[in-house]
Amino acid sequence: MPLSVRLLAACCGLLLAGCASGNDRWVEVGGARYMVEVADDDDERARGLMFRDVLAADHGMLFIHERQQPQAYWMKNTRIPLDILYFDRDRRLVSQQRDVPPCSAGDACPPYPSAAPAQYVLELNAGEAAKLKLLNGAELRFGPGIEPR
Repeated sequence: MPLSVRLLAACCGLLLAGCASGNDRWVEVGGARYMVEVADDDDERARGLMFRDVLAADHGMLFIHERQQPQAYWMKNTRIPLDILYFDRDRRLVSQQRDVPPCSAGDACPPYPSAAPAQYVLELNAGEAAKLKLLNGAELRFGPGIEPR
């Protein structure tokens, strides 16, 4: 194989490896692993899963807040029914909002608050918390590439 082809193949391999590591963020809860997108700034948290028609199986979105405090999420412009799971600074489940329906009512969409202060919020497809039989106190584990605050 010519050197130029080998170099091109090596460069493509490095690029793909770099892309994969950025997309291979995961969390574990209740014995299950979920690939997650991370929302860790105000813009990403505000956008969340809005305007999406599907959330792949075994995927979710992890919201990371700067500090632990009461949280309330809503489903404005969200088209996917979700489980909203609230975790404290120690990554222990403190509150659950299960089977939250989509909402197209804009600012009239109701909030779904945490029952206790939380720092991390995990959104999964509706029904996942029931399938896992999640109880408050369950631990949220972070895979590589997710930085706790």
